Amino acid sequence: MIGKIFIAGYILLIFGGVIFAEEKFEIDAIKTSIGDLEIAFIGHGTLMLKIDGKIIHVDPVSREADYSNMPKADLILVTHEHGDHLDTEVIDQLTKKETLLIMTLKCADRSGKKGIILKNGDIKKVLGFQIEAVPAYNIKHKRKNGNPYHPKGIGNGYVLTFGDTRLYIAGDTENIPEMKNLKNIDIAFLPMNLPYTMTPEMVADAALFFKPRILYPYHFGETDTDELLKLLKDHPEIEIRVRDMK
Repeated sequence: MIGKIFIAGYILLIFGGVIFAEEKFEIDAIKTSIGDLEIAFIGHGTLMLKIDGKIIHVDPVSREADYSNMPKADLILVTHEHGDHLDTEVIDQLTKKETLLIMTLKCADRSGKKGIILKNGDIKKVLGFQIEAVPAYNIKHKRKNGNPYHPKGIGNGYVLTFGDTRLYIAGDTENIPEMKNLKNIDIAFLPMNLPYTMTPEMVADAALFFKPRILYPYHFGETDTDELLKLLKDHPEIEIRVRDMK
């Protein structure tokens, strides 16, 4: 069962009972069968999660936060190789002896980092959690040379299963056909940054494919999140939570 426990901003961010940074981030806590999932909204495509005593950093980059005082990672997930998602210096800052790094082949090639490479369709169990790598790519939005901003088969989205709760972090993608295959998604992060990812209409379309209980638009830049609220106003089964994720 999912419920909103708290939503709060802190000048000194308290995350998992630890005060660690002079930053102001919002935090949500969501009940799962293995305890609260705490989500810190760092910015853009960058998140920090805490579940079952483990710290998970998603696409950590220095442009979104000062990581020098943040908790070290038990797990780092990188969706793709673009500089607003892959930052090797921050990965070094967050890495301890036991840290696991999950990334794409292109991320490994570009960063020179060793880790667990997942391609679209791969499933891996780490730290007691199941992680599924799912496609993330553009169909419509392309560069002037005709190439998509995110070609098919290179980037990942990730579905993480925490007990009875499934969290989908889409990465940089459009409302691709593969989203229709997603099942039992409780929480979804869908990108809405033009022209690189989705329009509000695309996000609404994607959400209606798999109907998450909680939908967070993220990586939305200057796109008007109110448009998404209007598009899904007749679907109260999808709770839209807008956080500071430009």
